[in-house]
Amino acid sequence: MIEALTLALLTLLAVTGLAIARLRNLFAAAMLTGLFSLLSASVFMALDAVDVAFTEASVGAGITTVLMLGALALTRGREKTVTKMRTAQALLVTGVTGAALVYATLDMPHFGQPDTPVQQHPLRAHYLEASEKEIHIPNAVTSVLASYRGYDTLGEVTVIFTAGIGVFVLLGTARRRRR
Repeated sequence: MIEALTLALLTLLAVTGLAIARLRNLFAAAMLTGLFSLLSASVFMALDAVDVAFTEASVGAGITTVLMLGALALTRGREKTVTKMRTAQALLVTGVTGAALVYATLDMPHFGQPDTPVQQHPLRAHYLEASEKEIHIPNAVTSVLASYRGYDTLGEVTVIFTAGIGVFVLLGTARRRRR
């Protein structure tokens, strides 16, 4: 059942991604990007990564969509036409970047291998065994992020909030200059 749900969500992600790439209406693209983030959060929920799903839903579908719409208010509603040469250049840069990322993953250890550095950390056993008893959160990843690394997570949220406020200030400054 979960596999079918995950496959359906991944299919919807692919369809939404293709639709975003084909659109020229920037408002529709911004809204579909928010939908893409919400679908990604749903995939993370299906994979039991609740903390990642929460972050994706709040930052990806929430804040990013609002920031895109705010930036869109300062621009035109449609994308300018692009020459074939410019499209070919963008495709080449994207292909080279993708190839470099794939090449970089070739040195990574295989998924679930027991001798990887993350599996050898001395606190790993403590977090897995004691987190439910100590803080009453059954998901080990959530317990580490919410309790053991709570101040670090608070710092990350503060950085994201500050960046968002900075963008709103810049958008407001640009709007005042335009008038």
